[in-house]
Amino acid sequence: MLRPDRTLTYLSIALLLLLVVGVFLPNWLVFLCTISMGKALVVLGLVLLMRTGLVSFGQGLYYCLGGYIVGIAGQYWGITDVALVFFIVMLSATLLSALLGLLLCRYREIFFAMLTMAFSMILFGILVKSQTLGSTDGFIIAPASLFGWHPAVETAGNWVFALAVLITLVVLLLMHRYFRSPMGYAGEAIRENEIRVEYLGVSPNRLIYIKYIVAAVLAAFGGALTALAAGHVDPEMAFWATSGEFVFIALLGGTLHVAAPLVGAFLFEVIRTVAFDLAPYTWQMILGGALLLIIFFLPKGLWSLLPKRREERL
Repeated sequence: MLRPDRTLTYLSIALLLLLVVGVFLPNWLVFLCTISMGKALVVLGLVLLMRTGLVSFGQGLYYCLGGYIVGIAGQYWGITDVALVFFIVMLSATLLSALLGLLLCRYREIFFAMLTMAFSMILFGILVKSQTLGSTDGFIIAPASLFGWHPAVETAGNWVFALAVLITLVVLLLMHRYFRSPMGYAGEAIRENEIRVEYLGVSPNRLIYIKYIVAAVLAAFGGALTALAAGHVDPEMAFWATSGEFVFIALLGGTLHVAAPLVGAFLFEVIRTVAFDLAPYTWQMILGGALLLIIFFLPKGLWSLLPKRREERL
């Protein structure tokens, strides 16, 4: 008999335990964990696309969109409530991705990758030329609130960390259900043989369109969390190198499990922090070397090191 799937239980325990332990962690580690969770959300959406055989080099578009909406809402609209801001982020990412997805869902392979990067670079160019939004320097995020509660400046990092843990937990639980749903498995079928999926009466373009919108919303959430944690946004969030980081993290963690992006994002931030400390002028070489090792020896990512379990668990 197949054993029951305990992934949801394990994820809940791990993240809630992290929430409790976070009270005792130093500020730099809390910040590192918060940034890791923000990027993990972006990578989770990227993994959703990769399971259909598509690689996006333009997730920085929605990552930047989420961050800038947080900043614009506080600085120019006077909206600091996190719940309302995240609703605006979700709505904006959904509308933009729904529009762009009408075009992108028709393309595959390198054409999809290059088109996504092109749209991201368009946003980068607009922000760089915008003096109102700080041009290349960006601007500072206004202090956020939650249902009328304004946390003290010295505790801002901790409550953003708690918010990131809760959002990450909910997203991971929902995405785990999605990956195990018929629509989730259909993505892998599209990757293997798109024509046969059409013969079954399922539209690959429609499925990819939906997955693209979901990935966009996750990326916008990740950008919003990163903006809240860093307290600053700039056009580099939409630059192609930022989108490349997300692909790096996806390769580092792998696509075998819903928690793999979280592990990959944390290890990426640790490697980059240590590399920058050891070699501040050549730290990119260390990251490049780590990527080569992953590609050569662990093509399915770090998650493949764990003992293999049966593919189907009820």
